[in-house]
This record gives sequence, C-alpha cells and structure tokens, in this order.
Amino acid sequence: MQKGGAPGPAVHAEGLGRRYGSGEAAIDALRDVDIQFPRGEFTAVMGPSGSGKSTLLHCLAGLDRPTSGSVTIDGTALSGLSDRDLTVLRRSAIGFIFQSFNLLPMLTARENVALPLRIAGERDSDGRVDAVLADVGLADRAGHKPSELSGGQQQRVAIARALVAEPTVIFADEPTGNLDSASGHEILELLRRAVDERGRTVVMVTHDPRAASIADRVVMLSDGRVVMDRAGMDADQVYEAVRTLDPA
Repeated sequence: MQKGGAPGPAVHAEGLGRRYGSGEAAIDALRDVDIQFPRGEFTAVMGPSGSGKSTLLHCLAGLDRPTSGSVTIDGTALSGLSDRDLTVLRRSAIGFIFQSFNLLPMLTARENVALPLRIAGERDSDGRVDAVLADVGLADRAGHKPSELSGGQQQRVAIARALVAEPTVIFADEPTGNLDSASGHEILELLRRAVDERGRTVVMVTHDPRAASIADRVVMLSDGRVVMDRAGMDADQVYEAVRTLDPA
C-alpha cells in the first residue's frame, strides 16, 4: 500500500540550484532544476561525470541544502524545516541506498534493518523487520553480520533497511556500482518490485544503461541541468543518449 496521503507528486523540485565555493572558484553543480517524481514511478538519473547526478539526489533527499530553489517531499517543503524536523521527515518519508551499503559492521542484518525503527522510537511489534528481510531473500541470513555476507547480500540488507519504515520515496545512489552483474540484476529486480508491489517511488542514480532501462523514466543531466526526460527507453536508446552527451 502506498504511504503518504498528500496530493501531487512524491517529490517536487523547483528552481533547484547548488553552488559550491565562491567568487571565481565557484562551481554550480545544479542550475535551476525543475523536476517532479510521481508516486509509484521508477526514475533513473544519468549523465556524464560531474553532471550533478549525486548532488541532485542529495539535495532531493535533504542530505545537502540547495543554494536556491525548493524541494517538496510528500507535500512538505524541506526549506521550512529545522534540522530536527528534517531528520524526522527523512526517517518517515525517505529511504536511501548507498553504493557502499553503509551497514553498521557490529550489527547483524536484522539489527541493521531494525535501526531506522529503533532510532524513531518504534517497536517492531508487527514483525516488519523479519518480513522485509524475507522479502529480499535473506530470512536465513538475518543473524549474520555484514562481514559474513556477500556484496549483493549486503545491498539487499540495505534495501530492506530502506523499505522497513515504508517511506514515500527511496533514493538509490549507484546501488549496483560495487556489485557483479548477477548481483546487480538482483538488486534492480528488488527496486522494481518496490515500485510495482509496494507502491514506492524510486529515484536511482546510475551510469549503467542496462540498469537505467529497468526504470519507467530516464532523466539526463549535463552541467547541472536536465537536458532529457523520457519514458520507456531500452538499454540501446539509453546508451545512445549517454554517448551523445559524453562522446568520450
């Protein structure tokens, strides 16, 4: 069931800009970006190195503050929130999946997945943690620590952790970047299922045309601007679009 009763898109950015530094050394990583992410849609964000992909993701997720413009998630404007309120919103409405997994090494898979609930002061009274671990195929590895899991298994734990609070949107930054092709395919299938079966909104940064082709929509960035926004692209079409933007 889709979480969040606010009308409109799951995520909406308007006039979004992010400048690093000042004066002649200033770098505009994002330039006046207007974009929406509808509920229950899987979007892949692509572009050449330095195009602003990860910066966009971090600003949308509230991990970085934009220099200009606004971001709204589930009807709540991030710019009007204190650091504490932003943290609360991230706990309830946002899941984030990192390329490097970001699991706590001293905790088991079950404990890593339960962490967002514990931080929010919630009890796992409905068995949500074990249910989501089973859903990503790790019921038999719940008691293992990250060092006892393969890279693909660690990323599945990270996905379970992102899903357990039933967020409005899941942001994934190169989630298959550290994985072999078979493990990467499994991770993409799990993200696809999060959209199709759970009604989540997924926004994924990737450099891989094959990964992007599993999404409903592909957004291309170049020099901090959205230069393409298309639905229903196959891997060859994505590759050609990337090649056109970055011939090297």
